[in-house]
Amino acid sequence: MLKVGLTGGIGAGKSEVSRLLVECGAVLIDADRIAREVVAPGTPGLAAVVDAFGTEVLAPDGGLDRPRLGSIVFADAQQLAVLNAIVHPLVGERSRELEAAAAGDAVVVHDVPLLAENGLAPLYDVVIVVDAPPETQLDRLVRLRGMTEQDARARMAAQASRDERRKIADVVIDNDVPLEELRRRVKDVWAELVRRARA
Repeated sequence: MLKVGLTGGIGAGKSEVSRLLVECGAVLIDADRIAREVVAPGTPGLAAVVDAFGTEVLAPDGGLDRPRLGSIVFADAQQLAVLNAIVHPLVGERSRELEAAAAGDAVVVHDVPLLAENGLAPLYDVVIVVDAPPETQLDRLVRLRGMTEQDARARMAAQASRDERRKIADVVIDNDVPLEELRRRVKDVWAELVRRARA
């Protein structure tokens, strides 16, 4: 099994790269998706978040009001640390379960947004960083995700810098390109991952 850590700044296009890797045959373990699962209604994770932040972070349906929680934690590093201390251990445990279930010869891609921030690079055989210039990230967040420029900048600032991410990369995929070019780049990277998995 080859364990790959995939990361990139918000708006860099990491989700698109992970989708293309799955098309190639990767087993994807998506930390963001798992992070949503571990705080779903009725879970101990959601109970712990409500204990820490109060019932105002709940939506009318009893689920987590993500925008509301985001506005609290992305404006305050201490509050973000509290949230991470609740969610990260739960995500790690579930990720390990999913990895253990993969085939022995699989290329397992862990899509981890905060890989650089949390010093997780040593956990992987290969670290791939999806990279785009900050102005491209900002444009995508405002235009495609409907964020305000202020919110987008705050979320970008809460993450590792572009240089910090690139320093931990074994492979950098530049994603300031059209989709067909990105697809070609991902296929090249995939061929190398398969070669390494077999070695």
